[in-house]
Amino acid sequence: MPLYKTITVSPSTEVLIWKITESYEELSAGVDLTENCQDRVDCMKSDLHRRGFISVRHLLKVKGYTDFDLFYDPKGKPHLKDGKHISITHSYIFSAIIISDVKVGVDIEKQRTKILKIAHKFTPIEEYRTLANEDALIRKLTMVWGAKESLYKSFATPGVRFLEHIYVEDFRLDDADSIATVSAFDKTQAYTVSFMEMEQFTLVYAIIKDE
Repeated sequence: MPLYKTITVSPSTEVLIWKITESYEELSAGVDLTENCQDRVDCMKSDLHRRGFISVRHLLKVKGYTDFDLFYDPKGKPHLKDGKHISITHSYIFSAIIISDVKVGVDIEKQRTKILKIAHKFTPIEEYRTLANEDALIRKLTMVWGAKESLYKSFATPGVRFLEHIYVEDFRLDDADSIATVSAFDKTQAYTVSFMEMEQFTLVYAIIKDE
């Protein structure tokens, strides 16, 4: 089973990444789902989405959990029954989870030129004029998008807007992390966001700073 990488952030926080090379049938063997999750998988038309969904259950298994230890609140945010915080992501051939004693979020994004067309919707694009070339611009925008996605997942409050409410401090392409803030509805939370690039994908995970 291709556990791609484990990142031990601290004694209480760990990120696990799966590279999805198996078929849905191979991934499904030996994986038991709750009735609700089985219904969700059965309704997925995309084989990539189905494989991503099941690969996450393999990541849970690595940490000693099953699908029955996971539940979703009315906002769609995942939780573990033992009280630990969890965030989940999958994109194309990669999936990942982060498990922690504190609030966290994780996101994986494929580096694509498409991000150039939507950048103005989530970040002030004029701030990126100093980047050397289009490849660097795509990489950095993907990092910012992933950071804001991970923060959005952790903050988990309807109505939060990427452009208006989530701010990521500027960073260099070779920086391993940055600081970010979500400020909305009389509530402000600061996070550390960390970056990792792999095979034309960008992984970002966010960990809340002292509340």
